[in-house]
Amino acid sequence: MTLTLSVVGCGYLGATHAACMSSLGFTVIGIDTDPNKVAMLQNGELPFYEPGLDTLLAQEMKTGRLSFTTDFSAVKDADIHFVCVGTPQSKDGLAADLTYVRSAVAEIAPYLKDGSLVVGKSTVPVGTAQSLRDELAKTAPQADLAWNPEFLREGFAVEDTLTPNRLVVVVANDLAEDILKKVYKPILDLGTPWIRADLPTSELVKVAANSFLATKISFINAMAEICEAAGGDVTVLAKAIGYDPRIGNKFLQAGIGFGGGCLPKDIRAFMARAEELVAKIGSCRVGRQAELANDVEQAQIVINTTPVGFDPGGAGSKTESPIDVRLIKSHHIVLDAVYRPLETSLLAAAKKVGAKTVDGLEMLVHQAALQQEIWLGRRGDTKLMRDAALNTQ
Repeated sequence: MTLTLSVVGCGYLGATHAACMSSLGFTVIGIDTDPNKVAMLQNGELPFYEPGLDTLLAQEMKTGRLSFTTDFSAVKDADIHFVCVGTPQSKDGLAADLTYVRSAVAEIAPYLKDGSLVVGKSTVPVGTAQSLRDELAKTAPQADLAWNPEFLREGFAVEDTLTPNRLVVVVANDLAEDILKKVYKPILDLGTPWIRADLPTSELVKVAANSFLATKISFINAMAEICEAAGGDVTVLAKAIGYDPRIGNKFLQAGIGFGGGCLPKDIRAFMARAEELVAKIGSCRVGRQAELANDVEQAQIVINTTPVGFDPGGAGSKTESPIDVRLIKSHHIVLDAVYRPLETSLLAAAKKVGAKTVDGLEMLVHQAALQQEIWLGRRGDTKLMRDAALNTQ
């Protein structure tokens, strides 16, 4: 079966993806609401500059496989629909403006045929894809939504599309995965890693990558200031640490900072979404503390909250690592190691009911155990507790 593709949104990402998919032999229909942009692309001209893309676009227009239009009904015969619209920063805050993404999916929904696959490529805050899938299930239940984030570098967009260093995809079933593998077969044949993820992870992969790159840039610029104050040479410093394979030399060129059309706004959108998620986590922790306080009252027992930890870096310096411990009915306990001490309200609740305090449970707690629950053995088995903690690294 010969697949027909549509690309909704023909800006930097969409025009690149449309031309590259056409070069792989697919019939591709590009859709955009800007008639001037569509006219330029239909004439084989780019509305922006990207090395090599102008030549590829002109070449593919001559084949007859690639076309552009403002008519959304043109997607009715397409099997796969790539959503490549922009997600600019909102006018009233740091969050991403999802108007274009939601509008794109809504516009093509009436024309989706049975078994068609909508594939999001736009950079969106975590949680967006699931909301779009839920909406599509109402407006076009005959279709499904997948996600395939882009990782394009300005100046290397064609290379990064046709020879990417990985392909991250989210599909609801194996059939949808097989369809996408057919699209990307020439790329997969090159040995490109194929990573199947869930929706939240795929959304976070892109912003995590951007955030890490921005961190490297900001870090080397901070080091540049220290070098200047100390009389050092940041270029030599960057070269020296760049030889460490754990660090690498990419994005370690000191300068004015990071910029461009994506990195700054994507970082801001990630900050806004992260604040929302942190607030949600905080409320969950408050609820969990209340639940734990109730358990303490019911069990009438509390474990000493100052066990001994150690420096995971290997220095051996001992530090206190406060932990919360809950007693369960089977007389086993679950240890929840966190970065904050046990709420004093829990201790007060324990004392109020005359709870017995169990002391002397010294334990080596590895840093990796700090934000997860570890099921431990019988109360008082110190060795088992220590081993369980250390095995989390």
